[in-house]
This record gives sequence, structure tokens and C-alpha cells, in this order.
Amino acid sequence: MDEYPVHQLPQPIADVGSSDRNFYDRCYLNAHDRTGDLFLITGMGYYPNLGTKDAFVLVRRGDEQTAVHLGDALDHDRLDQRVGGYRVEVVKPLEELRVVLEETEGIAMDLHWRGLFPVVQEAPHVMRTGTLRKVLDAQRFAQCGSWEGTISIDGEEIAVTPDRWVGSRDRSWGIRPSGESEPPGRPADPAWGGMWWLYVPVAFDDFGICLIIQEEADGYRLLNDCTRIFKDGRVEQLGWPRIRTTYVSGTRTPKSGVIDCTLPDGTPVTIEVESLLAVPIHVGGGYGGDSDWGHGQWKGPGFTERVTYDLTDPAVVGRVPFGLTDSVGRAVWREEGRDPIEGWGLYEHGVLGLHEPTGFTDWFIHAP
Repeated sequence: MDEYPVHQLPQPIADVGSSDRNFYDRCYLNAHDRTGDLFLITGMGYYPNLGTKDAFVLVRRGDEQTAVHLGDALDHDRLDQRVGGYRVEVVKPLEELRVVLEETEGIAMDLHWRGLFPVVQEAPHVMRTGTLRKVLDAQRFAQCGSWEGTISIDGEEIAVTPDRWVGSRDRSWGIRPSGESEPPGRPADPAWGGMWWLYVPVAFDDFGICLIIQEEADGYRLLNDCTRIFKDGRVEQLGWPRIRTTYVSGTRTPKSGVIDCTLPDGTPVTIEVESLLAVPIHVGGGYGGDSDWGHGQWKGPGFTERVTYDLTDPAVVGRVPFGLTDSVGRAVWREEGRDPIEGWGLYEHGVLGLHEPTGFTDWFIHAP
């Protein structure tokens, strides 16, 4: 890339603009066939200031969740995105990808992604500690699309066809906690109380939506980004959504939600979304609070492993409330003057710690 006029800093492309150890560049993708029988989540990350790169594949079927982790030393060929037998090929930028996992620990896949709508650039995402240090400073684009190819699990081949298989993807980069834990320094003041999070990218027939909301423990909204995108690239903002969530009794796992928002002309819209199969992404997926494997951690050259979880195991069940849940999402768009429209995508939600508006007043309160 140094041969091309693309530089934004007075240094080579391989050197990122921040010396923060937590700088990252990652892609995330998911796939399902709309039934709730299987949900596949996968991604790959580069961590230039940690000298590492990694990838993962996470599959839930029934009560079993299986993770494959791959890691290696960072290299400087950023146009050849691969970790071991895992690679992402850019077939047509912002439109088509090929995601391949050569057989690793009994899991393999060869999947072709096609965007159903143009990508959406989300609002910048910034979080600070009580000491005002930025712990998250990221930019992301997102997209809904369809899948075609094959998935192989322990010799069983699953055909993936674009008439049934859909999903969402995003690419984000910036600063977020990565790698091994670092010394905390002076405790934050005030101490972090909690986070309420909702992320819903969904494809309908003629348009897609991308909603991302984050609230603090008292309900203060740090991030509010809700857009509708059409096939011709037009984007509409859908205002300040109000959310009602129903949780599985005795848990913090979302069962369904109702999102009330507004079109630019003032027309009210209600989006109903339900979870058909939930995947706790911090159980084998490497996201916040995963005690088994975390993004950016150095595991040695050519690292691979497979871990399988029984989601009925009390030890695993006890971990679920402490992270985000990604679900196969079925949605219904209700707008005055037109018939309801069915859509499919991702329903990601989590309540970590306190969230007074929802009634979760400490870490251990669950839904009645």
C-alpha cells in the first residue's frame, strides 16, 4: 500500500496512527437460515501494537456451542487477510466477500457474502473512564447481506443458499480493550456502574435498518444511531427510538423487543424483533468477559484450538448474564398505511451491571 497515494500520517501504512496498545482493526460476520436451528458467528482482528492477529468461528446448534480459535504473529501484508487456515477475501469492496476456514479442528467453511444494501457508516463510538481516558474510540460500517456456500461440522456438510441464508457484518477499527489485561492505575471516579446495549441490523425486502444504542446505568444515552438504507443508497434517520424488552424469566437474555421510532416526515413506526436462537458471544467468542479466550491475546505462533460448551451446564449458564447475546433475529416492520413487513438479521442485546430504567439495580438482578 505504500506504493499508492493513500497515506494519512507521516509514516508507513503498517504503522497505525495511535501508539495505544489497544488499537485494533476487526471484521465481524454472522449467518443463519432464518429457522433458529443454527447460528454461525465469525470474525478476524489485527492488533498492530500487540504484534498479533487472530480469528474465531462460533457455532450454536441446540444447546451446544462450539468455538474454533486461531492466532498468529502479525505480518505486514494487510491485503492478504488470513490467520492460519482462516482468510477473508475482498471480492468486490463494500459489496462481496469470501470467507474461508480450511478444515481446522473438525470445522470448515467456504462462504460467499453479497450485500443486499450498501454499507452504513455508523456514528463514531467513544467511551471514557472516570479518569477521562478513552477506553473505546472506534469507527464502524455495517451491512446486511446474503450467504452462499458450505459449512462443514465434523464431516456433516450444510448447504448454504442465498434464498434462505442471511446475516449482517461490520468492520470496525480504533481503540478498544484488547489482549492481556493491563494495570488499571488509579480507580475510575466514579466507578463504572453498568451498560445497556442494543444493536439491530435487519434486512427487509426493499430496505435495511441499522440501529445501535448504548445507555449508562442511569439511562443516559451515550450512543443513538438508527438509520434506514435503501438499495439506491438513500439513508433516512429514524429519530430517537424508545425500546421495550421482554427477557427470558430468571435471566437477562432477551426474548423479544419493541422499537418505536419515527420516519423523517413524522410517521410513527414500530419494529418488533424476536430472538430465535441466542449466542452468548463472551462464551468462546472472545468478547468482553470471556474467561477462555480474548481478542488480541498472544497464544504463540500457529495457534489453534476447539472448545465446546454445553449451554445447560450451570457453570456456563452462570457466565451468560455478564456479556452480550447475539440472536437470530426475526423482525416485523409496522407502519401506518401499509401491510406489516417481515425482516431477518441480528438481534444483539445485553445489560451489564446496573440499568435503572430496566429495573436491574445491581449485577445479580434478573428478569421476573
